[in-house]
Amino acid sequence: MTEIFEVHRPRLLAIAYGMVGSIMDAEDIVQEAWFRWNGTDRAAIREPGAYLTTVVTRLAIDRLRSARYRRETYVGPWLPEPLVREVDSDPADVVVEAESLSLALLATLERLNPVERAVFLLREIFDFDYAEIADVVEKSPSACRQIAVRARDHVGDPTRKPPATPDMDVLSAFTVAMATGDIGSLVELLAADAILWSDGGAERRAARHPIIGPRKIAAFLVGIARRGLDMGATGRPVLANGAPALLLELEGTVYGVMALEIVDSAVLGVRSVINPDKLAHIGRSAL
Repeated sequence: MTEIFEVHRPRLLAIAYGMVGSIMDAEDIVQEAWFRWNGTDRAAIREPGAYLTTVVTRLAIDRLRSARYRRETYVGPWLPEPLVREVDSDPADVVVEAESLSLALLATLERLNPVERAVFLLREIFDFDYAEIADVVEKSPSACRQIAVRARDHVGDPTRKPPATPDMDVLSAFTVAMATGDIGSLVELLAADAILWSDGGAERRAARHPIIGPRKIAAFLVGIARRGLDMGATGRPVLANGAPALLLELEGTVYGVMALEIVDSAVLGVRSVINPDKLAHIGRSAL
């Protein structure tokens, strides 16, 4: 029944998004799961949630394997598609769980192979037990436990979630410093080990390697802010995966999203997505 599927849709979208890092791909995966659900003898399914989770996870593993080569040959740093909403808006039901997946965590998950990623997400983020995960990935519970340990070793702290209350004051000060060319203030806002990633893909000019260190990052940001202002670009505060971010617009269209990873009022990471393929969903839907 449609009603049963809709009950599980938020969790299914979040799992798919966590697996592939793409909102549009996640929607495609869940749509395919719906087709399979609609064509299945549902009377034979005792636990719809478990069945649908298995279908979505396995579809995501297949999608991730097919995307692996494309990411290995990607031009410049690869970043996930940001999930963007207005600061003062309440997240829709389908967004709540997905927003627990920060851009920082999603980028870190790229270190894992598809099965490791599935086990890690289901265990650490969505609180499945090992017996449930074993059925999904077709391995024993003990093997899943070992995979989870190995994945945590690669990923590190799995709790890198956006804070419950985004620090919009830091974003505001960061924005003003960029717009006014105040490199000193930017340096003060950035953590000593801050890193900036810029994802333009093959279509837009961006930094081809991560920029490390407050002074280098500040100089880079002031430079692009100056060029953007000369072109008539504007920026406004939004939330990207629950974290403070700037939505950059040029001539009425979305040009980029710059998300800040803020820890103890210091900017630890800056993730700038300007690849137009990764921004096409913004304004179209919320997952």
